[in-house]
Amino acid sequence: MPTGRLSVVVTRRLPERVEARLAELFDVRFNPDDRRMSKSELAEAMRGADVLVSTITDTIDAGLLAQAGDRLKLIAQFGSGVDNLDVATARQRGILVSNTPGVVTDDTADMTMALILAVTRRIPEGLAAMQSATWEGWSPTAFLGGRIAGRRLGILGMGRIGQAVARRARAFGMQVHYHNRRRVRPEVETELDATYWESLDQMVARMDIVSINCPHTPATFHLMNARRLKLMKPEAVIVNTSRGEVIDENALTRGLRAGELAGAGLDVYEHGQEINPRLRELRNVVLLPHMGSATREGRLEMGEKVIINIKTFADGHRPPDQVVPSML
Repeated sequence: MPTGRLSVVVTRRLPERVEARLAELFDVRFNPDDRRMSKSELAEAMRGADVLVSTITDTIDAGLLAQAGDRLKLIAQFGSGVDNLDVATARQRGILVSNTPGVVTDDTADMTMALILAVTRRIPEGLAAMQSATWEGWSPTAFLGGRIAGRRLGILGMGRIGQAVARRARAFGMQVHYHNRRRVRPEVETELDATYWESLDQMVARMDIVSINCPHTPATFHLMNARRLKLMKPEAVIVNTSRGEVIDENALTRGLRAGELAGAGLDVYEHGQEINPRLRELRNVVLLPHMGSATREGRLEMGEKVIINIKTFADGHRPPDQVVPSML
């Protein structure tokens, strides 16, 4: 571990309170423009810093890590997901990786329910009618959506966020089903009144709504591929607040355009901000700009975790939120 005041580079702008605290504790270089750093800028930052505070928009692969030199000893990710980082290579090079788990659970689960309601109750269509001043008054057959009470919700990924979604769904009177890499403990199933499906194929074929809440790993890339999307009922809806790479976006777009799915609510996309333009044209699709964790409270708590991870490392201990390859 370096001695003296740690040199820290922050790749994106963070909440003012978080930046102020970082500046009090460490020798910090901020990114004043809040734009994504280029690979060469990231490489330069990693060569000149003891700690890099990265975000999901920074792709730090083996090639970039090879340019880091010997000074960099910690990558403190501002966020819970680390699929933008080559954790295994970092570990081989003696670089610790930490993240900020748990703090965005409720915020992301709230947004999942918001998307479910937005798609099934056609909220964006109603909003558009009001904003364009085309609403001609109440009608018995206008803007008819679907009731979510009694519907089957299939949760793909029953970790912290999946379980938080399940609790909210139960409050709305939905039936909770799930598929997970490992079955959750019996007491958790009982609390959530959740039904486990060992077969993802069988689950998605029987659900009214499918919620994606698993991380992006090599095993989950395109887990919802064209074949599985075709298994879903034509009246079913899919919602994703996790990672865009879990769904084959082109196959999803084709299915929605062909009427093979009733709708989709997406907060994340397979290619980041490059969204399939045909998705934008569909009235039964709700698109959000990665807002799942975007609350003031959540961002401050993420910043606090980053600071604790760095401060613990500076004090000669392993960060409390260290990420190791076996966790992924």
